[in-house]
Amino acid sequence: MSKAAKNTDIKTMSYERALQELEQIVARLERGDVELEESIAIYERGEALRAHCDGLLKQAEAKVEKLTLDASGSPSGAEPLDVPN
Repeated sequence: MSKAAKNTDIKTMSYERALQELEQIVARLERGDVELEESIAIYERGEALRAHCDGLLKQAEAKVEKLTLDASGSPSGAEPLDVPN
C-alpha cells in the first residue's frame, strides 16, 4: 500500500482527532520503544497529520473576522482579521 493510500483517512479527520493521533505518535517516538521500520512509518504519518492540522488552522484563520465599530462605538460590520505571517 502506498503512503498516500495509508494517509487517505487523514483528509477526513477533525483537527482535534488529528492532533490527538499526532501527540500519540510523538509520545511513541520519544519513548523509543518502536522498531526502526515502524518508527519511519509512524513518523511519515505524523508528518501527514501535522500538515493536515496546519491546513485546518489556516482555513479557520481565514474565517475569523473582527468587528468594525462606527464613530459612536457601535458595531457596524466585519472585516477579515489581519493575521501576521
